[in-house]
Amino acid sequence: MNFLAAEGGEPHNPIIPLWQEVVVGGVAFIVLCYVLMKFVFPRMEQTFQARVDAIEGGIKRAEAAQAEANQLLEQYRAQLAEARTDAAKIRDDARADAEGIRQDILAKAREESDRVIQAGKDALAAERATIVRELRAEVGTIAVDLASKIVGESLADEARRKGTVDRFLSDLESTGAR
Repeated sequence: MNFLAAEGGEPHNPIIPLWQEVVVGGVAFIVLCYVLMKFVFPRMEQTFQARVDAIEGGIKRAEAAQAEANQLLEQYRAQLAEARTDAAKIRDDARADAEGIRQDILAKAREESDRVIQAGKDALAAERATIVRELRAEVGTIAVDLASKIVGESLADEARRKGTVDRFLSDLESTGAR
C-alpha cells in the first residue's frame, strides 16, 4: 500500500487529517450538536423529568396510602376496642338483667309458696274446725248415751241434752287446756 498522496507527490501523514475533512467534520459536528440541543436533549429532559415526577409522585402516593392505611388501622383498632367494651357492657347488663329476672322469679315463687301454704293452713284450720264440730256432736251424743246408761236417767229432752253436752265438753276443754 502506498500512502503517498496523488497530488504533489508529497507523502500524506495518515495521522493528520486533511483540512477539508476537518471542515466537513466540524460542520457536521455543529449540525449534530444543534439538532441534539434543539430536539433531542429537550425531549430527553422531558422524559427524565416525567420519570422523576412519576417516581416522586409514586413515592408520595405510596406514603399517603401508607399514612391512610395506618390511620384506618388505628380507627379499626379503636372501633374494635369500643366494640369489645360495648360487648362487655352488654354482657354485664345481660347478667344483671338475668339476675334481676331470677330474683323476680324467686320472689314470685316464694309468694306463691306462701300463698299455697297459707291456703293449706286455712283449709286445714277449716277442716279442723269442721272435725271438731262433728266430734263435739258425736262425743256429746255418746256422752249423753253413756251418762244415761250410767245415771239411769233419760236425757231425752234435747235442750237438757245440749246443755249437758256443752257442760261436759267445756269440762273436757278446761281439763285438756291444763
